Amino acid sequence: MGAVVDRVSEVVVSPPEATQQAVGYPSLFLLVVLGSLVPVVPTGALVSGAAVVALHQSVPALALLTVFGVASAAAFLGDIGLYWLGRRGVGSRSGSRWLSALRGRVAPERLEQADRKLREHGVAVLVLSRLVPAGRIPVMLACLLSRTPLREFARGDVFACLAWTAVYQLIGVAGGALFPRPWEGVAAAVGLTLLISALPALWRRVRPTRSS
Repeated sequence: MGAVVDRVSEVVVSPPEATQQAVGYPSLFLLVVLGSLVPVVPTGALVSGAAVVALHQSVPALALLTVFGVASAAAFLGDIGLYWLGRRGVGSRSGSRWLSALRGRVAPERLEQADRKLREHGVAVLVLSRLVPAGRIPVMLACLLSRTPLREFARGDVFACLAWTAVYQLIGVAGGALFPRPWEGVAAAVGLTLLISALPALWRRVRPTRSS
């Protein structure tokens, strides 16, 4: 019975390579773009899971390189799209719902901290903001409010997206290497990335209790 369950799980999580390439890569691209525009989709988990599946393909190096290219391009496109939408709100007297949504996701003290780092380090801080969970939106909002040109933002963001993709892909590779079955590696990688993403919110809840 256990062997049957394992087989079914492998078929569901790891379909034939032709199907993975025809469906998986476009889906990864669209979901990462969506997750960059609407920061509720766990894009890091998507990249890690895709890396696990790629690791078990017949030519893993090529598959991993494709995942890296697709995910980093999608993250960059999503960031640029969100920044462009936010700039329209900055330049308008009435603002925009995109800018309002970004403001609503950032506490004033976090925005102040991001603005200070931006003034000290310039758009280079974008690289670190992409690697720190929940760090992307505060820095992006600080760039918007300081009226950083789109071209300058894009110049820093391209390196941020490449670094972000590399880190989460490495998490997926580590998860895939630790477990013999693809579905186990996907579960481990996704679980780890979701835990990393939840750490900032957990810390913000624990910190006031410790202070009091």
